[in-house]
Amino acid sequence: MSEEKPTLLNQINLVVKSVPASVAFYRRLGLRVEEAAHPGLAAHHATAIMSNGMRLELDSEPFAERWNRGWKGRGRGSMGVLFFSVPAREDVDLLHETLSFDGYPSQQPPYDAFWGARCAIVEDPDGNPVGIMSPIDSALRRTPQLPH
Repeated sequence: MSEEKPTLLNQINLVVKSVPASVAFYRRLGLRVEEAAHPGLAAHHATAIMSNGMRLELDSEPFAERWNRGWKGRGRGSMGVLFFSVPAREDVDLLHETLSFDGYPSQQPPYDAFWGARCAIVEDPDGNPVGIMSPIDSALRRTPQLPH
């Protein structure tokens, strides 16, 4: 075994109820999503490759069971939030408005975050939180208010 340790996160697989519905959402978000090359897999798998090489893989539950024998189905846990960057602060508001208008629930309307970015969070068709974030403007950073 190599002494090198993995340091690069290069892929996230989301197991989804409907690959076509998820493909529509992530395309609307602005990702270039490629459906599976084999026609029989189109309902079970799709891939989006970001400009930095990161892969977002969308898999149906039956397909996940094929490559992960330990797949336990949907639990009550949450994996966190998938954040996608947009070029400008106003793009956060525009994309949030577009996705909300399309019927995707908003968990967090656009706001100026304490770390200096503008961000919002919507839900994909499976209820996964998907963040939209602008570049950080260090002039807008401030100390967060923490709960007591």
